[in-house]
Amino acid sequence: MKNRFFRLLAPALILTPFIGVGAQTIGTLVVAHGGDSAWNALVRESVAMLRLSGPVELSFLMGNEAGKTRFQDAAARLAARGAKEVVAVPLLVSSHSGHYEQIRYLSGKTDSLDAVMREHLHHAGIEPASAGVPIRVARALDDSWELARALTDRATAFEPQPKGKALMLVGHGPNSAEDYASWMRNLRIVADSVRRWSGFRDVRVELVREDAPAEVRAEAVKRLRELIAMQAEITGGPVTVVPILISRGGISRSRILQDLEGLPIRYSGDPVLPHPAIADWISRRVTNKN
Repeated sequence: MKNRFFRLLAPALILTPFIGVGAQTIGTLVVAHGGDSAWNALVRESVAMLRLSGPVELSFLMGNEAGKTRFQDAAARLAARGAKEVVAVPLLVSSHSGHYEQIRYLSGKTDSLDAVMREHLHHAGIEPASAGVPIRVARALDDSWELARALTDRATAFEPQPKGKALMLVGHGPNSAEDYASWMRNLRIVADSVRRWSGFRDVRVELVREDAPAEVRAEAVKRLRELIAMQAEITGGPVTVVPILISRGGISRSRILQDLEGLPIRYSGDPVLPHPAIADWISRRVTNKN
């Protein structure tokens, strides 16, 4: 009887280390928009916070490091480092964007891609991966609680006494009306969490639709200005403005301020990165498959 027990137990004993090794073979490929060296540095700082068991690589879609961190090369390096599966984590505000579609295209999840988005990739020599391992594309930040946590901390660090005051969260936004609706559906959930956690009396969110045709962008900015003016009237004081931007670039440094010139605002300018909650979010996207 004892020998029979050990014969039954033996396969489980053999499989245990195998399962442990398998858990180590998920490679993480963090994919960000990219910008100048200062923009990219905040992404690198955030990636350095990760505590994942498998190998990690970083790829930029645009900017001065795009050609040096090409998606296909990063995926190949992960495979060479032992990854049996790669999870591409889009370090983007929304899954409803041309850059998210670029990542799906590079991962082999779609054959079609907007001509402009394809040209951006071609310019940097970026092509679909052929590393021989499956690639799973995670969702972007969307309505994640981690994005809400980071924005809450940015807002309350800038305005430590938020009671009775107003907060406006301002994002880049997409071009199309359909994508705008999807962005806003997710970001309203984020804004609700920020309101509960921060203590601001009034919290709203709007998008400037930075890359849309001029008349579309102008209308978006007009609506943003009207909302801020209404918030100021409701609360009787200046409105705190915090950007929903991944890193620090021209939009956060100057264009939002130009758009809101003359309004009663206090502008933070600090982007989402770096923040430990975003490192937690990357890990969750890799391990939880959502």
